Amino acid sequence: MTIEILNTGSELLLGRILNTHQQWLCARLTQAGYPVTRQVLVSDRSDDIQQAVREALGRADLVITTGGLGPTCDDITRERIAELLDRPLEFDASVSQSVQAFFRSRGRPVPPRTRVEAMVPKGAVVLPNGHGTAPGLRLGVAPNPFRPGGGPSWLVMLPGPPRELRPMFDDQVLPWIASEFPLEGGFACRTLKTSGIGESNMEELISGPLRHLTDRGMDLGFCARVGEVDVRFVARGADASSVVAEAESITRRLAGDAVFGEQDEVLEGVLVRELTRRRQTLALAESCTGGHIAHRLTNVPGASAVFLAGYVTYANTAKVRTLGVREETLRESGAVSEAVARQMAEGARAVSGADWALSVTGIAGPSGGTPDKPVGTVWMALAGPAGTEAVQRLNRFDRETFKFTTGQQAMHLLFQHLNRAES
Repeated sequence: MTIEILNTGSELLLGRILNTHQQWLCARLTQAGYPVTRQVLVSDRSDDIQQAVREALGRADLVITTGGLGPTCDDITRERIAELLDRPLEFDASVSQSVQAFFRSRGRPVPPRTRVEAMVPKGAVVLPNGHGTAPGLRLGVAPNPFRPGGGPSWLVMLPGPPRELRPMFDDQVLPWIASEFPLEGGFACRTLKTSGIGESNMEELISGPLRHLTDRGMDLGFCARVGEVDVRFVARGADASSVVAEAESITRRLAGDAVFGEQDEVLEGVLVRELTRRRQTLALAESCTGGHIAHRLTNVPGASAVFLAGYVTYANTAKVRTLGVREETLRESGAVSEAVARQMAEGARAVSGADWALSVTGIAGPSGGTPDKPVGTVWMALAGPAGTEAVQRLNRFDRETFKFTTGQQAMHLLFQHLNRAES
């Protein structure tokens, strides 16, 4: 089976908005056993949309489009595809009623322009939108005039906003794909999330021990991102699940606590889950990250059960008054030092009463560095039931990347201690 994704939107080509659809849809489809063969992004111009759809239908069994189904003047995907396939648009009263109900439930008048969202290409199946107004559409193209031999293809049109597209795809499109295109043979895909080991080093660590599996056809892949490396295993055939399970077991044994999660997990989510399971609490003392770690933790549902307090002590006076850092330590060692990081963590633990406390202090740059402490220098400490550990890192990045990487390293330090406590 061949699948192509066609993203429409001039704002994506202008760089005004990040195209997250490509990554999200490809990940969802691959995990279900349906890898995408091609992904294309085009503007909202009529000719561009029609040409891209024509070419995709000439190759693929399934073409998925995103965007261009709304009520505004640049939402023309529905109309241009209907024109290309010679499928007249017909008014669908049930869609119109759904759109009106959406606005009335929010106490807002129904804009006249939304009537266009109820215009459906002849023969299309409507995919209800539970989170917006523009419905999705599913359309069979048989015979297919653009495909050699006229073989059939399917076209699925999804709305552009992620909060509308994602539940529609998960709840309606993916189950239909599994029914319409049942997999032949087995398929298994697994991703391990790691931190603390670079991409090249991770490959060197596991590629040899996994060679007997890759020789049998298993795909081994790596994806490096800020502070993390994803390790991906993909196998096909009757023994796909056992092959991937063996690869995962070998990698976890070799990489140890560098592996913090799997699939779409994020480190902050894993920490909240593990601290909740242990009925333990956490406090933060942040300087150079300016509350970034607290922000990530509080993005996780249920964080209130474990996260007690976050102290953003950017100035030295705040470190002294809030956390009890000693003035003589600041004078003798400087704010970016092991001693201050330790006192920050211990002070946050004492003030908050938390089981664990993380601290970070560093030089984000671009100025402020010295020969002894260059820009990017970071000290972090973890105070816990068994004492305090401090580690130094050098993160030479722009300020935003610096904060994310430093936060990742600090949280991974806590994860390692939690993991070792279970061993």
